[in-house]
Amino acid sequence: MNIDMLYSKIHRATVTDANLNYIGSITIDEDLLDAAALRVGQKVEIVNINNGKRFSTYTIKGKRGSKDMCLNGAAARKVEVGDKIIVIAYASYTQKDLETYKPIVVLSDDDNNIVEITNELIGSEH
Repeated sequence: MNIDMLYSKIHRATVTDANLNYIGSITIDEDLLDAAALRVGQKVEIVNINNGKRFSTYTIKGKRGSKDMCLNGAAARKVEVGDKIIVIAYASYTQKDLETYKPIVVLSDDDNNIVEITNELIGSEH
């Protein structure tokens, strides 16, 4: 049996642009992609903290150091510049995999700088 679990997430990133005329996806600074171990073209779920919308798209690489977090195409209609989002990737794990399971959680500040990288799932008690 496989169980779908959180693989990695970028928590509370700030939307820097919303480009309706681009052909889909989310552009993410390469530093953030690397920190979250996300691949170009990987399916991710986006959660908009400001308006509660959830949707799926795929990642594309932004310029390293740019702090880009840009929703493109139709997804641009689901965010506004300045919104806080969570970028989530899931993976399917076997029972054996779960013995050493450690999700990657990248915490970012208002400027999309990496504040912390942890394997802990931080709850509301913090």
